[in-house]
Amino acid sequence: MSKTVWIINQYASTPATALGGRHYYMAREMVKKGYKVYLIGSASHHLLREKPVFDAPFKLEEVEGFTFVWVRMPHYEHAHSKKRVLNWLLFPWRLRRVRQVIPDEPTTILCSSPSPLAFLGAQWLAKRFKARLVFEVRDIWPLTLTELGGHSTKNPLIRLMQWVEDRAYRDSDKVVSNLKNSVEHMVARGMAREKFTWVPNGFSMDEVSLKSPLNPRARAQLPKGGFTIGYTGTLGVANALDTVVDAAVRLKAHTDICFVLVGDGKEKSGLQQLVEEKELTNVRFVDPIPKVEIQAMLACFDVCYIGLSKDPLFRFGVSPNKLFDYLYAGKPIIYGIESGNYKPVDSIGAGIQVAAQNAEQLADAVLKLYAMTPDQRASMGANGRKAAIEQYEYGQLADRLSGVLFE
Repeated sequence: MSKTVWIINQYASTPATALGGRHYYMAREMVKKGYKVYLIGSASHHLLREKPVFDAPFKLEEVEGFTFVWVRMPHYEHAHSKKRVLNWLLFPWRLRRVRQVIPDEPTTILCSSPSPLAFLGAQWLAKRFKARLVFEVRDIWPLTLTELGGHSTKNPLIRLMQWVEDRAYRDSDKVVSNLKNSVEHMVARGMAREKFTWVPNGFSMDEVSLKSPLNPRARAQLPKGGFTIGYTGTLGVANALDTVVDAAVRLKAHTDICFVLVGDGKEKSGLQQLVEEKELTNVRFVDPIPKVEIQAMLACFDVCYIGLSKDPLFRFGVSPNKLFDYLYAGKPIIYGIESGNYKPVDSIGAGIQVAAQNAEQLADAVLKLYAMTPDQRASMGANGRKAAIEQYEYGQLADRLSGVLFE
């Protein structure tokens, strides 16, 4: 009899409804290995581009070999809506009833954050079915809300989250995270260190093997010739892309060097206005492209850039999806993230690490790579591609996760 896992992620999605993401790829790979997978998520949250519409409490949808279980929840639009908090509280309660619609009992239940409250529903189900229980941390809550959001540790909701987080570390059979150094926080909260396994995010070999060409509109927006430093993804506050604009100011004299920002986000119009005010011709904006075209876009760059704001929580490590796309693309990377002892680019010789939000260091790194020979840059890119294939492909990551789920 095949083993069955129920993956609970309130913010899960499919490519048709949003991005797909970590658990979509994990589920797809685990099915290939003979496991039965049910991915359970909310049918209404702020990350969904297309929200499923149905009248029943649950909707089961077959997706590439696994079953997505949509849980009907109150509708809300944005991350700061009060209804989001209501959904945190309601979701674990509604989870208890999924046993009525899922035909296969779980061997293991994996419950994923950010909000830890879903763990209460997952634990109830695990006890009901005598299933193994694994807790996964992708964002450390409530620490994120207290360190970044400024919320008091005495806030009743924060205290509830803290109680659930500590309970999850104590009661779970295993704990998984895509944040390599998060184990230090977990041990400080009372978790036994041997419970922990690091399973990073990654890339899909099936997806990159499609070799989808870049659409003509996006290609027309790229600079013709010259030395190009590219960024793909969300243009948001956390991505600190004003640092790129400041670096572009420092490099104005180098007329054949150009930064290209591909994507959309709340900061895009502000960045465009900033570029216009500074009369820069060495920063280009390209409209969002389908994920399957990312590798074709990256092939147009000489260097890839990834950066984040100075977030103290990044000391526990980071696992941004675009990093693994960059590594597979075989391009040298400028890594502008202060992620503690986790130095994924520098440690494998795949590029240059600079301080977060430091335009001067970014500009210097660009000039250093610009001065290198094509062979030197290609060598850096080859190091990154080798690491991507050996460490960050979702087929391998699914093997690692399966070992934790079913050992």
